[in-house]
Amino acid sequence: MKDAASPALSAALASPEAYADAVATAVRAAAAYYADGATPLGDDEYDALVRAVEAYEREHPDEVLPESPTGKVAGGAAVGDVPHSVPMLSLGNVFSAEELEAWAAGLERRLGRPVAAWCVEPKLDGLAVAARYRAGRLTQVLTRGDGLAGEDITAAADAVLGLPERLAEPVDVELRGEVLLTHEQFEQANAVRTAHGATPFAHPRSGAAGTLRAKDRAYRVELTFFGYDAHGLPGLDHAALLARIAELGANTAAATEAAPRRCATLAEAQQRIDEIAALRAELPFGIDGVVVKADAVADQEAAGSGSRAPRWAVARKLQAQHQVTTLLGVEWNVGRTGIIAPRAVLDPVVIDGVTVTYATLHNPADIERRGLMIGDRVFVYRAGDVIPRVEAPLVEERTGAERPIAFPEVCPRCGDAIDTSEQRWRCVRGRGCQVVASVIYAAGRDQLDIEGLGGTRAVQLVEAGLVGDLADLFTLTREQLLTLDRMGETSADKLLAAIETARTRPLGRVFCALGIRGTGRTMSRRIAAHFGSMAAIRAADAQALAAVDGIGTEKAALVLSELAEVAALLDRLAEQGVGTAVTEPPAVRTNPEGVAEGAGGGAADGAADGAAGPLAGQSVVVTGSMTGALAELSRNAMNELIERAGGKASSSVSKRTSLLVAGEKAGSKRAKAEELGVPVMAPEEFAELVRGFLG
Repeated sequence: MKDAASPALSAALASPEAYADAVATAVRAAAAYYADGATPLGDDEYDALVRAVEAYEREHPDEVLPESPTGKVAGGAAVGDVPHSVPMLSLGNVFSAEELEAWAAGLERRLGRPVAAWCVEPKLDGLAVAARYRAGRLTQVLTRGDGLAGEDITAAADAVLGLPERLAEPVDVELRGEVLLTHEQFEQANAVRTAHGATPFAHPRSGAAGTLRAKDRAYRVELTFFGYDAHGLPGLDHAALLARIAELGANTAAATEAAPRRCATLAEAQQRIDEIAALRAELPFGIDGVVVKADAVADQEAAGSGSRAPRWAVARKLQAQHQVTTLLGVEWNVGRTGIIAPRAVLDPVVIDGVTVTYATLHNPADIERRGLMIGDRVFVYRAGDVIPRVEAPLVEERTGAERPIAFPEVCPRCGDAIDTSEQRWRCVRGRGCQVVASVIYAAGRDQLDIEGLGGTRAVQLVEAGLVGDLADLFTLTREQLLTLDRMGETSADKLLAAIETARTRPLGRVFCALGIRGTGRTMSRRIAAHFGSMAAIRAADAQALAAVDGIGTEKAALVLSELAEVAALLDRLAEQGVGTAVTEPPAVRTNPEGVAEGAGGGAADGAADGAAGPLAGQSVVVTGSMTGALAELSRNAMNELIERAGGKASSSVSKRTSLLVAGEKAGSKRAKAEELGVPVMAPEEFAELVRGFLG
């Protein structure tokens, strides 16, 4: 796991003036963060700035400014007018495993004994609130404020999921937790806001802050509560307290992949931190760290609390997935299907350990919804391996020097007209605008796997006029190939042999090679397995396509439109005998009238007996490097093998997973499978299990 902010980031402040500037910057950032979340600094930048301020103050204790954010709840930026029953403190931060070990050692020295156990839970990226219940009925909700008093936001409580109006029992209790926008709620909130003419939220935290404080809005934005503490339920260790909160009917993180866990040792706690960090990209909500707490109430009481934070809990911060940078420009690129996609050019910024220079902007309508301008300071988001995206501008940071983003009037690649009838603009030539890209994609390893047909050769074929679409590949002759530069007889023969082999690829691979929007490798296999032939796919209506697992009504309409667009290509491929193989769908049933109906799902094309295979009805996940008989298989080929044997390939481990195939360096997926009791199999064992379906 990467450290959140290394000491190197906390550059030393060399003078009183630099210190004063740093304090002023931190105060402004904290004020914006706790007001509406629209801070001009990313999390890592703010943490590094505060660490630099703290370091200066340790060296110059006589120069500490009264407005300094150090030692204050919420950096001293938040206020409130309703007193808390018990101070609502912040958490101290550590930024590495070594710092966590040092903190834990300090706690045990204070206690004079080892900590009995630890509780590890996600640090949710939202707003801390206190919810007061009397006789089980919700009476008041407060923000944390300055820790001693908070702001009354009870009016917003009806929009907070997981914070029930009545608890399961008539108890007097104050629940404490985090209110946030899940990723799905964030997208829904921005769709609603833009539909009402409002600017989109910069990121989920600013959305939660703005929503909780909003008054008299013409629309409703749902949020979610996650409880992490309670007052009024004495005598319970922390893990038991969280379970009790859930029993009362309030939401906690217990039902998530990052569920709180009691750990007997700090080493176990460190392992759980790494697991939660690895899950970060898959979670349906944002986290900015992992919280480690002494689990036993006796340890908590003995350790006590300081003026700002409890001494028995700390946040192990993770590298920020949101950062603030400058939008320098917008590039317009044309994809293989003719889609014209805008790409943001950014002032380089490090997010989650990766330097980000470009980010997606989705489409022109998205740019307009977000109100972006060249020169804007913008929030950029990156989760795991997902392509970074620009979320929203910091409008309050504008200087007047920003300028509008210029949209293209003609196709940036070929100069032809642009079809702007849909949100995603497209060259009127469609796939014809990017023939080379379409051919390279179709010839790829996971599609037709035509060895020897790489980028350079594809360009030659297209520029020579020999190939205008995928079907032309199958009409190439030896004489034509020998006219190409650096194409000898041996190379020509090898390429023709590879093309001839591609003619017999399974239906799922041929369908994937078409590059139908809304489908990919997995969906192409499902469609092929569901219908059994290209003719059946082409004859399907929207209702039949929507019945394929994972398509649904909206995507079915897109697939139908795409199939109509490539109809002539499909006719020519059929003439060449490409994609004409017919396989019986894996489970065919008859209705009372005796008419056959495809059951859908199930085995991949080319394996009619897959439904009765050794993996029938099982959900299988593959992780790590394969060895033995599986060593040469790509991940896509492994997924095809699973489906040929009757199973369903999945990318993540859950309670529904039937089997994990774990190769070398399996990582967190293996740990999660073992935690959930999912059977784990080595590649060699799995190869033996599906031996009849290999090759």
